[in-house]
Amino acid sequence: MTTRTANGFTTIDQDLYAQAFQLLDPTPEPAAPAPVPVILAAAPAVHRTGPVEQTLTDALAFLDTHGWAKHRLIHPEGARCSIGALRAAAGTRNAAYRDAGNLLLAEARRQHGKQWQAIPAWNDHHTGAQVRGVWEAAIRRAHHLNI
Repeated sequence: MTTRTANGFTTIDQDLYAQAFQLLDPTPEPAAPAPVPVILAAAPAVHRTGPVEQTLTDALAFLDTHGWAKHRLIHPEGARCSIGALRAAAGTRNAAYRDAGNLLLAEARRQHGKQWQAIPAWNDHHTGAQVRGVWEAAIRRAHHLNI
């Protein structure tokens, strides 16, 4: 039933409207499920080897391949001391060479005492196992510092 109101609009019977709508669309579509929020986990940080870590790693690989020496930069058979291996790995005396040497000496001093003023003196007064342990620790530190 409709009646006119003073404002000019016709009121609609809500039940009648619902019935008409049901006749036009007898099977309402099921409500879509609520979207499931997708939480993207942060991708793990990818480690990129820095120049210092690379120089130290390459120098230790050089020692493993060619041998380690004491009391000389380069042994006639190709073995080198720690400084010789650093020079071979770096190619030139660049910033990575300098920083790798500083990190290696700092680790040597941490493990074997602060009396060591230079890598050659430390290298010549320790065993191959002790020297290797310092190299490995320096590489881990460079990795941790991402340098």
